[in-house]
Amino acid sequence: MESNNTSKKPTIVLAGATGHLGGLIARALLERGANVRALARNSSASDKIAGLWELGATVVEVDFHNAAELAKACEGATCVVSALSGLHYVMVGIQTLLLNAAVAAGVQRFIPSDFAIDITRLPYGSNRNLDFRKEFKERLDKAPIAATSILNGMFTDLLTGEAPIVLFSLKRVMYYGSADQPMDFTTIHNTADYTAAAAMDPSTPRYLRIAGDVLDAHGLKDAASKATGEEFKLFRVGGLGLLNTIIKITKAVTPSNNEVFPAWQGMQYMRDMFSGLPKLEPLDNDRYPEIKWTSVAEVLAKK
Repeated sequence: MESNNTSKKPTIVLAGATGHLGGLIARALLERGANVRALARNSSASDKIAGLWELGATVVEVDFHNAAELAKACEGATCVVSALSGLHYVMVGIQTLLLNAAVAAGVQRFIPSDFAIDITRLPYGSNRNLDFRKEFKERLDKAPIAATSILNGMFTDLLTGEAPIVLFSLKRVMYYGSADQPMDFTTIHNTADYTAAAAMDPSTPRYLRIAGDVLDAHGLKDAASKATGEEFKLFRVGGLGLLNTIIKITKAVTPSNNEVFPAWQGMQYMRDMFSGLPKLEPLDNDRYPEIKWTSVAEVLAKK
């Protein structure tokens, strides 16, 4: 698959490379000298595949339901990294097929697509999308392969739009519960860089926890004020019980629950963060000292 001049480089198999996070992981791996073998479905967008080739990755189009074909695509790799995103069919079903292929090919390590708050501290039924990760975790822990999950809290990038916490037009930081609850934020770029470093590190533990910034609502208010040069204030909507009620109502009136990120799913994620239950600790930020962490204020300043 790869040319002879790359044979001495570690080969990392990457699934989900056509997505935003996956593409950044591919780039970071290549910058670190890895030989990247990106798995793509036949239906993947041609421009995304072309972009991966241009980066220097080798793209292998595979049928994830063809066990022999998928195992062959994993041969010779030192680590398989999943940056897949989706519902149960993808996060449990397709990742299990990828895991089985990695084991069949004799790959030593597997990094699942967890990239979230601490799923180990959340009970089933708390967060739908994280339940998928917990279910796959049970399968991964039984497999004869070393695994490392990277947990990064919330993607800081979401604070500029998709996560309605920093309300720029109102100059408010919205929160539920206590304004003193610390929360973890990491940019997609930092997460990708760290994942690439971990993929090339043969001695990683089962979990690595990172946070580019740790702030409570007060800290978010200060960061928004610093980033915009305007004074932000806190806006407490209510307690976590109220948020739970809003989630139930929103879920009940949602026409379809087949979206990966419906509004109520984002609310579940915020509720869990505001609760403090999945707070990441201890942090493993210092494991790869070359990574320079991006603060919340730096991200908000680019809004």
